[in-house]
Amino acid sequence: MERELKAELRDEVFLIGREAIVNACRHSRATDIEMEVEYRPTELRIVVSDNGCGIDPHQLRWGGNEHGGLCGMRERAEKIGARLRLRSRAKAGTEVELFVPNHIAFQLQSSQRLLGWLAGIDLRRRAYAIQ
Repeated sequence: MERELKAELRDEVFLIGREAIVNACRHSRATDIEMEVEYRPTELRIVVSDNGCGIDPHQLRWGGNEHGGLCGMRERAEKIGARLRLRSRAKAGTEVELFVPNHIAFQLQSSQRLLGWLAGIDLRRRAYAIQ
């Protein structure tokens, strides 16, 4: 079931996914690049994978000195409370996974808002007022 991301996270999640796709297009020499968006019960999971040449292990671990690329994706994920996992092997491609917990990622649905509103009502006080 699709759900609406919180507005303040939308740009960060988009930019992380975009960077993963741009990196795959620019550097991987892949013939296949895939993106998957999965709405799990506890989190939003976004995966970008390719069948390219992989990432140098040193670069994968540290991400270089620039604030773009891998380093930038890590910084953005940390900033929004998400987890980023990078996996790569020489000649076997790269997979970038972003996990954003539901309580951070999504707007409350109207039924959740109603329950939250009802929970805030002091029913005992209302009962006294009616009597």
